[in-house]
Amino acid sequence: MNKIPSTHVFLALTISAILSGCAVGPDYVRPQIDIAAEYREPADGWKYATPADDHPLSDTWWTLYQDERLNELITAIDVDNQSLKINEARYRQARALLSAAQSGLFPMFDIGASASRAQSNTGSNRAGPGNQYSVALNASWDIDLWGRVRRDIEAQQANLELSKAELDALRLSLQTALAQAYFQLRVTDARIALMDETVAAYQTSYEMTQNRYNAGIVTRSDVSQALTQLESARTQRIDLELTRIQNENTLALLVGKTPAQFSIVVDRSTRLPLPEIPVAVPSELLERRPDIASAERAVTAANANIGVAQAAFYPSLTLSASGGYRTNHWSDWFDVPNRIWSLGTGLAQFIFDGSRREATLEASIASYDATVASYKQTVLNAFGEVENNLSALRVLNDEMRSQQATLNAARETETLTINQYKAGTTTYLNVVIAQTARLNAENNQIQLRGRQLSATASLINALGGGWHGITID
Repeated sequence: MNKIPSTHVFLALTISAILSGCAVGPDYVRPQIDIAAEYREPADGWKYATPADDHPLSDTWWTLYQDERLNELITAIDVDNQSLKINEARYRQARALLSAAQSGLFPMFDIGASASRAQSNTGSNRAGPGNQYSVALNASWDIDLWGRVRRDIEAQQANLELSKAELDALRLSLQTALAQAYFQLRVTDARIALMDETVAAYQTSYEMTQNRYNAGIVTRSDVSQALTQLESARTQRIDLELTRIQNENTLALLVGKTPAQFSIVVDRSTRLPLPEIPVAVPSELLERRPDIASAERAVTAANANIGVAQAAFYPSLTLSASGGYRTNHWSDWFDVPNRIWSLGTGLAQFIFDGSRREATLEASIASYDATVASYKQTVLNAFGEVENNLSALRVLNDEMRSQQATLNAARETETLTINQYKAGTTTYLNVVIAQTARLNAENNQIQLRGRQLSATASLINALGGGWHGITID
């Protein structure tokens, strides 16, 4: 019985293991970005740093608005939103591709069995037909000498993390869009309530002018002006119904429902609290934005793909082994004398491929350069979004204070003008002007409140989903 040269096998495996420590291609280094040291918008404590999306995102940032219906709607996104389901499936696909890449580190085994009957005639040697039976276990192992498999695993791992970051980014984007659509619906409800009050007030004014006209105190033009004002308010009230329907349909689609399956009870209050944004929010918030993480993982994958392309320039080494039995009779199948085995190695190297490998490497480098630029642009966009929303909140707060003063003055003017009209010291045209100014002031204040709510949601989105898990000094 021949003995398997195990020492030779061990030597070959040892050499290959040593060589497998080599991995061609550049090791990943995060691209550096030249940015300013602080935010333009004045806010003590704000500073820049590097992405660190491994910090936990807030799971319930929307609860800052203290609205149960909003909480229910945003929770429903994870259940029925189809766009989110698409990205969730892509994440599972990336996880499977990573597992497939990792399998390249291990040998492949297969087992086979065969049975045949044949007859051969050679010269004067004539033999009758005979049977042959065999069973064998085969193994092959492509040694990762130059790190091609490891670079591929590195790329697939980055793609998996990229897919997860894209899923998180989409979820946060959908949550923000839903919150803003919900705020718009609440603003529309408040505007409808204002128009209902206005129509009722204008109805009273119309009846007053009609009575004064019947008494011969005022002219017919006063009645016409009051009626025009009343019908105009009614028209605006009807138009707001269309706006509300559209707002409601937008919410339905975000939670994965058809408009016929979805409705929200009218709530005519806009007293949603504005979240308190800490003045000294540290930079960790911006560091963990999922879109920044996604762009950075794309750079990681592109960098690893350069190594995969470079490994193609080097020879590949394959170890193979086979062992089994071969016999002419079923009963002797597993007898020792019928045992067969083989060991082998194979070395392969491309000699000419029409510059395909050079082109592939060049394409990989170009792809890497593109992802670096995309990553840097994503970071710049993130800083811009934070700056814009910080500015928006500051300006809107100033505007709201000014608008409140405007509304107070408009209400006083309306009261004084109506009293003057009742006393007969002014015309109804002045009443119309005063009431219109008061209505516009009320309407502007409601819409400003909605813009404030929307801006806070946009800022939270720009910060990566709130400040959960971050220590605020």
